[in-house]
Amino acid sequence: MDTIASFFSFITTPVSWVIVQFHTVYGSIFGPDTGWAWGLSIVSLVVLIRICLIPLFVKQIKATRAMQTLQPEMKKIQERYKNDKQRQSEEMMKLYKESGTNPLSSCLPILAQSPFFFALYHVLNGIASGKTIGVINDSLLESARKAHIFGAPLAAKFKDNADTLHALGATVTDVRVVTAIMIVLMSASQFYTQRQLMTKNVDTSVKTPFMQQQKMLMYVFPIMFAVFGINFPVGVLVYWLTTNVWTMGQQMYVIRNNPTPGSKAQAAYLERLTGHVTHHGKIRSRSARVIVKAIVAKGRDRNEAERKFINSLTKAGLVAQADGNVVKSDSQAVAQAEDGTPTAAAGAPRRQQPKRQSKSQRQAGPKQPHEAESADEPASTPSLTKSEEPQDAKPAPPKQTPKPGSGTRSKAQSGQRKGGQRPKSPSKK
Repeated sequence: MDTIASFFSFITTPVSWVIVQFHTVYGSIFGPDTGWAWGLSIVSLVVLIRICLIPLFVKQIKATRAMQTLQPEMKKIQERYKNDKQRQSEEMMKLYKESGTNPLSSCLPILAQSPFFFALYHVLNGIASGKTIGVINDSLLESARKAHIFGAPLAAKFKDNADTLHALGATVTDVRVVTAIMIVLMSASQFYTQRQLMTKNVDTSVKTPFMQQQKMLMYVFPIMFAVFGINFPVGVLVYWLTTNVWTMGQQMYVIRNNPTPGSKAQAAYLERLTGHVTHHGKIRSRSARVIVKAIVAKGRDRNEAERKFINSLTKAGLVAQADGNVVKSDSQAVAQAEDGTPTAAAGAPRRQQPKRQSKSQRQAGPKQPHEAESADEPASTPSLTKSEEPQDAKPAPPKQTPKPGSGTRSKAQSGQRKGGQRPKSPSKK
C-alpha cells in the first residue's frame, strides 16, 4: 500500500485540501467534529470530481454507442479470421481507425476517478493510523478521528478488531452494521445502474457479443464491490456510494433525453416527443432537434419507433424538416412516408382514380369517337317496328350452305379418314 500511496502522492495534497475547505464550510453549520461535517465534505468532493468528469462521460456515451454500431462488423472479422489472431487484431484496429472509435473511451470516467479514489483512501488510512497527511494537521486529524457516521468512525473498516475500533471510540457491532448496509447499497446501486443500461438503452434489434459482456458485468461488478467493500474504510464507502448514486442519476437523465437508437428508451422518448410536438406545433429543445434531424437523415433506414414518429407527425398535419424543426403542412406541402418516399401531405387533394370498367367493356375495347357520341346522346328517332317496316323492303336472301369440299373442311366422322374420298372402282361383273 505504501508503494501505491507514494505513486499517488502528487494528488493526495489537492484532495486533502479540497476536503478541508468543504469541512470548514460544513463545520460552521453542523460543528467541526461531527460526522455530518466530514461526511458531507467527502460527498461534496465526489460531486466536484464528477462535475469535472462530465466531458469524459459524454465521450464514454459516444464511444459505447459507436462500439454497439460496430459490433456486427467486428463479429464478421472474428468469424473470417478466427484462425489468424494477428490478422484479426490488425483488421480490428483498422476498423477502429476508419470509424474513429476508441475502445478505451468507454473506460475514461473510471480511469479518471482512480487517482482520486486512491488519494482519498490514503488520506483516510492516515487518519485511522493517526498520521498527518497533506494539509491535514494535528488538530484536523483529531477532529476527523472523533467524527462518526451513525456510530461508525470515518476510518473504521468492517474487518477491524475490537481494540482498533475501541481506540476510535466505536464498537464492532456498530461498525459492521453500518458498513454492511453501505456495502449492500453500493452493490445494489451498481447492479441497478447496469441493469437499467441493458434493459432500456441497448439496441435490441442487434444481438452482439458486446451485449453478452455487458450482461456479465451487470453481475460481476456488484460482487466485486461486495468483496472489496469489507476492506474499505467508512469514508471510502461513502465516496463509492455517492459516486454510484451520481452515476445512476446521470444515466437516467441520459436514457430519458438522449436514448440509444433502436432501444426501448428511444420508443418511449419519441412517444413523449410526439405528444409534445402535436400539442405545441414545434420543437423547443436543441437536443430534440438534433434527434429529429438524425431521424430525417436516415430515410429508409429508420427503425420501427422512428417510422411511427414520422407517421404520427404526418397524420397531425406536420412535417419534419432536414434541420430538425417541425412545421405545419399546407395543401401543397409534401411529407415523407415511413419508408422515406415523398407522399401527399395531410389536407392535400387526392388524385381521382379512373372508374373501373366491366368485363364486357374491356372485351369490347376502346370506343371510337362516333360510337362514344352515339352512346352518350339519346336516340333522336325511334326504331322502326314490324308494322312500320317499308313495303318495298326486300326479304333477306337465304343463307347459303357451304358445298362439300369448298374451302371449309368438314369434320371427319369416326372410322373415316380426313380429306377427300377416293372414288370406288366399278365392280367387275
